Amino acid sequence: MKIIDKYILKRYLGTFSVMLLMFIPIGIVIDVSEKVNKMIENKIPLKDILIYYGDFTIYFANLLFPIFLFLSVIWFTSKLANNTEIIAILSSGISFNRFLKPYIIGATVVSVFALIMGFFLVPSASKGFNDFRYSNLKGNSQTRETNDIYRQIKNENNVSEYIYVSNYNYLSKTGFNFTFEKSIGNKLQYKVSASRIKYDEKTKSYTLYNYKKRTIGKLNDILESYEKKIQKYNFEPDDLTPVIYAAETMSITEINDFIDKERDRGNSNINTYLVVLYKKYSLPVSAFILTIIAVAVSAMKRRGGMGVNLAIGIIIAFTFIFFDKVFGTIAEKSSFSPLLAVWIPNIVFGILAVYLLRNAKR
Repeated sequence: MKIIDKYILKRYLGTFSVMLLMFIPIGIVIDVSEKVNKMIENKIPLKDILIYYGDFTIYFANLLFPIFLFLSVIWFTSKLANNTEIIAILSSGISFNRFLKPYIIGATVVSVFALIMGFFLVPSASKGFNDFRYSNLKGNSQTRETNDIYRQIKNENNVSEYIYVSNYNYLSKTGFNFTFEKSIGNKLQYKVSASRIKYDEKTKSYTLYNYKKRTIGKLNDILESYEKKIQKYNFEPDDLTPVIYAAETMSITEINDFIDKERDRGNSNINTYLVVLYKKYSLPVSAFILTIIAVAVSAMKRRGGMGVNLAIGIIIAFTFIFFDKVFGTIAEKSSFSPLLAVWIPNIVFGILAVYLLRNAKR
């Protein structure tokens, strides 16, 4: 590796690291200012708070990773351009493509790091981050994260099973207004209802309160009723977990296994999990695209200086985030292909990167 490669690569990784170290503390300060009253009111131990902000750091860095990377590349490349260092490099006979080499190496390092984080570190951090928020920083009414959870848990050999809860509390593993239905073909076999259902991790069973079961007979229905009944069902507490929360907290192995299990059950409502899975792969690729765009935009010395480059960079970065969020939401809420939705921002900005790079070479 030549001296110029080491010089640019050092600036690439160094500026990106400094950008993270600058903005993450700002995010922590803002978060503390918003939640300090709740922390004092709930008498949360300092150890738990420190663990929470460790998880917050990973969660926050992963969330804004594209913006941090893009702005850091624009920042130091603009400084190189303003100091006429880029002109000197290109005047020495080095082509623009050769000039990009250390940037691509830097993007590779950042991409591998982002891939490892997305596969292993971010799910664990997301779980700790969300658990802390819902157990310590939100009111009791808010710990029931979603309403009206309706899932198909089995669809094979003409047998279908469905579950429903009106509310589910992830932390206490408790659901409310529970219903379980089993059908063969189009005919309902029986229906179980309970005002409350609670999962016991030790026995891997569920306790149903105000249990009622109605079995459909040829002439008469059979009714059962108990104040409390312990049952084992073929579904996990994660099946009752709010979809986005659960998807964010799964490692790459867990989310792949979950998707396979849901497909075997015939459940087509797995787009949210697919979006999270595909983003684990698309986010590292965006590092290369955003790096090329940032270099193409900032390698030229402009009359307005670094400020103009940063303004252009901020607009492009937030447009990328906007595309990413909009198409991800569309895929989660409709039949739009999750794979296409996740990769559309990279495709669109990849085309933009090629166009800007061709102009920069001229």
